[in-house]
Amino acid sequence: MSRRSPRRWRPAATGGPVRVAFLMGEGAATHKFADAAQQLEALAVQQIVVVPLLVSSHSAHYSQIRWLAGLVDSIDPRLAEHMPHMGVERAKVRVPIRVAPALDDGAEMGDVLAERASALAQSPRKQALFLVAHGPNDAGEYALWMENLRRVAERVRGKTGFRDVRVDAVSDDAPPHVRAEAVRRVRELIALQQAATQRDVVVVPILISRGKITRSTLVKDLEGLPIVYSGAALLPHPALVRWVEAQVRETPSRAP
Repeated sequence: MSRRSPRRWRPAATGGPVRVAFLMGEGAATHKFADAAQQLEALAVQQIVVVPLLVSSHSAHYSQIRWLAGLVDSIDPRLAEHMPHMGVERAKVRVPIRVAPALDDGAEMGDVLAERASALAQSPRKQALFLVAHGPNDAGEYALWMENLRRVAERVRGKTGFRDVRVDAVSDDAPPHVRAEAVRRVRELIALQQAATQRDVVVVPILISRGKITRSTLVKDLEGLPIVYSGAALLPHPALVRWVEAQVRETPSRAP
């Protein structure tokens, strides 16, 4: 077996200082949004561009970022209840803050997913591909997510040549009976793909990074199905470095 040389990663060239903040998890306590904004202001920046590493702009977490940036006045009550316990609070700075869109239907996301899928396929033109996202609970948000993700799926199909490409979303935050129905729907779609192709279905998660969902939750959800799955997430990948750079360049010219 030949060994590939390790890919060299480079930091995003933003043209200015960079700080990282987390919305949840252990990182939220040590890398706070408000602290990051204040640190950048202390460096005499003229404005701050926030690039959300999120799959969709149609999510509660995207709205949470806009609230933290002072761009909206209201926030999902469930998030508002939990944020004080994690020490997450709004930025208190004088410089303007702009928030870029999330990945949505960006070409870069389709390119990364196409690469992840191709790495698992033996014969794409004879196989099916299923893309699965960690989606929202709200039905209206789900429709907006799927509108974008279907365009992403079409790009992946065009770049890879899979016989069939499907996409759907399952939310871990949904009520148990709602989540169970979503998992049932995903399993039925994959089973239909396998029946049509008579080959194992390639499954790729649409998630920013590896974690519990990629390593165990999805594995359990899809247990027993004839699939090929590695759990590789969108990051790390140079296409997303380029996407971050583009967001920093383009966001200042967008409306708040």
